[in-house]
Amino acid sequence: MKKMNRTLLMGALATFVLASCGTTEAPSTDTPNAEPTGITGTAIYALDTATSEVDWKGTMLGVKSHTGTLHFVNGELTTINGELSGGSFTVDMHSYTFTDTNYAQAGSKGGTRVDLMNHLMSPDFFAVDSFPTAHFSITKVEGNTATGDLTVRGHTQQEQVKNISLTHEGNTIQATGDLTFNRKNYNVHWDSPMKDMTLSNDIVLTVVLKGTAN
Repeated sequence: MKKMNRTLLMGALATFVLASCGTTEAPSTDTPNAEPTGITGTAIYALDTATSEVDWKGTMLGVKSHTGTLHFVNGELTTINGELSGGSFTVDMHSYTFTDTNYAQAGSKGGTRVDLMNHLMSPDFFAVDSFPTAHFSITKVEGNTATGDLTVRGHTQQEQVKNISLTHEGNTIQATGDLTFNRKNYNVHWDSPMKDMTLSNDIVLTVVLKGTAN
């Protein structure tokens, strides 16, 4: 009888221990998901045009590349719970600056920095007197890619900004991303077919946006 009681007691104890372990390891289906930490709600950031810029790169096939920057007229970014959700930006096409040194010296054969500036702004390329701004408006964001409408030289095409990264600090934000577009889709090309063939069709942009919450 004592042996039977001891056996029953041990069985009950084992059942209690197993039940307790199961309760600890198995997640409760009644517990709601935890709220995400960090920034919540919708925020709109006005673009800081003094510190935001577009870095561009154009390549002469098999020869050399030229790089430079453009600046913004205005813009804004929208986030929801700290993630990019929308925005629109206007670029000043007169704000060309150059960051490479692949130019001929003044008075020598070949294109100087001033020559390239005049060429890019002329009707051969961006016709900035007729089209002084370019514009990008976000229509959709998926992960770290934003799809939107890019308008250059009066032509609008759908493009994507990829590899987007956001950094928050207080009420400020910085967003970076990459956009490559085919210039010929925007009627950006020389009238001379032979000269135009020496240029890559792709214009590569790296966008750096900095803004402050309204």
